[in-house]
Amino acid sequence: MLKTILKISGVLLLALILIIFVCNSIISSTVEDKTYSDTSLIPTNRVGIVLGTSNRLTNGSANPYYTYRINATRALYKAGKIKFILVSGDNGSIYYNEPDTFKKDLIKAGIPEKVIFLDYAGFRTLDSMFRAKFIFGLDDVTVISQKFHNERAIYIAQQKGLNAIGFNAKDVSTSQGLKVQTREYLARVKVFIDMILNTQPKFYGTTIEIK
Repeated sequence: MLKTILKISGVLLLALILIIFVCNSIISSTVEDKTYSDTSLIPTNRVGIVLGTSNRLTNGSANPYYTYRINATRALYKAGKIKFILVSGDNGSIYYNEPDTFKKDLIKAGIPEKVIFLDYAGFRTLDSMFRAKFIFGLDDVTVISQKFHNERAIYIAQQKGLNAIGFNAKDVSTSQGLKVQTREYLARVKVFIDMILNTQPKFYGTTIEIK
């Protein structure tokens, strides 16, 4: 009996590893050449969408993913490669508000308040891409996040009819970002589960024009 259980467990583990590998490969290969790390090479889009994250880690220290996304957004705007910025993030409680926090720091970075728009219902990357297309009426967008996140966001955007490219914020070293990188592999599997289930965003709302 024990041998049978171990055999079944081994088969299931191998199947899971294979699924993770296939999902990761499909996303990476599909969006190949859709991300950029140099402002001089990336095409111009009217709107850049920066994907939210907390500005602090659980231990209270600054979150480098957040800091690097602020820097990347500023660089892209200063290079004239985007005209408007849509901040899409989680606003799940009165104590946690990613869009407002991003907006304050983007303004501190020298970006005019009038060009910053906020999506308070970007609870997941799927929500952010869906709402960029159907709530904010965008057909083309530059996604701003780390490369691994950009790839997934661009793939989701393509499924929603949104033409997206990505500007890669500086990544975090493997030792610092191991937990996030591991979670990313599982998130890529979730992309395909969401496609099969036709998962919808948590909130819709009225349309908002960025101008």
